[in-house]
Amino acid sequence: MYKILVCDDDENIVRALRAYLEEDGYAVVQAYDGRQALEVLQKESVHLVLMDVMMPRMDGITALVEIRKMSNVPVILLTAKSEFSDKVMGLNVGADDYITKPFDRAELLARVRSQVRRYVVLGNSERSPEALCCGGIEMDDETKAVTVDGAPVDLTPLEYKLLKYFLENPGKVLSHKEIYQHVWEDEPYGSSSTVLVHIRHLRQKIEIDPANPRYILSVWGHGYKMDRGSGV
Repeated sequence: MYKILVCDDDENIVRALRAYLEEDGYAVVQAYDGRQALEVLQKESVHLVLMDVMMPRMDGITALVEIRKMSNVPVILLTAKSEFSDKVMGLNVGADDYITKPFDRAELLARVRSQVRRYVVLGNSERSPEALCCGGIEMDDETKAVTVDGAPVDLTPLEYKLLKYFLENPGKVLSHKEIYQHVWEDEPYGSSSTVLVHIRHLRQKIEIDPANPRYILSVWGHGYKMDRGSGV
């Protein structure tokens, strides 16, 4: 049975996370600040850490820095919507992913399964130099394989090329014309409707909730961008 460390200073959140994870078959150990989390990791062998950013005594970012000195165990940060700078800082110092509060149970469990699978099945193996990644999305351009949260995704050649273009330009706003010229390699006449349709189809394959996308975001009046905060 895989073991997960849940660390949050809010006992209600810890209790809810424990219930979700145990229902999904995981063993759970808990802590209520960063120092307690480090103490647990020195005694227990865990397969993933779910950790809040804002905590007393030792915050999640500081604890993450210390964890990375002794372990490559995957860490998913729990953040508030307003804590964008903390998300970026966490990813820069070694977080594997983040989940925004209030979190959705299905998304939480999907991200946990994905990170545990990578850690247990793939271990410390290096990604292919041809791999492009963003959060739970992995694209191996050598084998043309795409997975989302560890599950293979079947893309058409145009959808693959479209996704690759976004993965190669994380955080950059791409206009309809730019996308059409790069993916379709043609003059962008009537490009907006064509791009819109294909992005809708792509979202249906890579997003947990296509109506509220996490990866390919609309930038109204300008185009689309791959959300850098998703773990690029």
